[in-house]
Amino acid sequence: MIDISEIGTLVDDGEPVCITFGNEKGQDSDLLYCEMVHKARYGESFIIEKQRCSAGDYVLGFTENSPADYYLRSGRYIDRPTAEKAANSLPRMGKTYSSIKIEPLSQNTGNYDILFLYLKPERVMRIIQAYAYHFAKGENINTIGAASICGDCTVQPLKNGLGLSFGCKGSRKHSYYASEEVPCGISQALIEKIEWGLKNTPSTFD
Repeated sequence: MIDISEIGTLVDDGEPVCITFGNEKGQDSDLLYCEMVHKARYGESFIIEKQRCSAGDYVLGFTENSPADYYLRSGRYIDRPTAEKAANSLPRMGKTYSSIKIEPLSQNTGNYDILFLYLKPERVMRIIQAYAYHFAKGENINTIGAASICGDCTVQPLKNGLGLSFGCKGSRKHSYYASEEVPCGISQALIEKIEWGLKNTPSTFD
């Protein structure tokens, strides 16, 4: 199992969450994806083939149905063309799996796709510094305040390695993570570099 001792010290509440895309038999959940990720930080685990958020199902590849109508009805965007443009801008999974496992790190056997963290801003800064230690550049943060847990912090890091978000209305309303917490997703392929970067860069108050 990859050492994440430095990454683990950044977490103040609960524990890191592992997200794994696979083909195990799962359930259609009455919970939102963001709710399950939040519950997993406190010890619960899930295997799902569908969940309750229409935007989440679209982003995660469980459906081809755009959430544009839902976005328009909810008053998130000024008109239908804008709602459609917003929906089309969301990162999306290619459907190469049938289920998603969501579990706390302590229950994972060492194989996962995304390590998910809820961090205070100063701790997120440390992750970004650890990334820059290797790549000498910042990671672009592309978020529109929608599909934050599923899109910004799950699908986006699968493509780019690192995903950060300030949250969205749905995730902050339904999963209750603290207002001062920033969701962060890191692909397993990047974990060793982030861990190494944290060990070799000065801490905030050095």
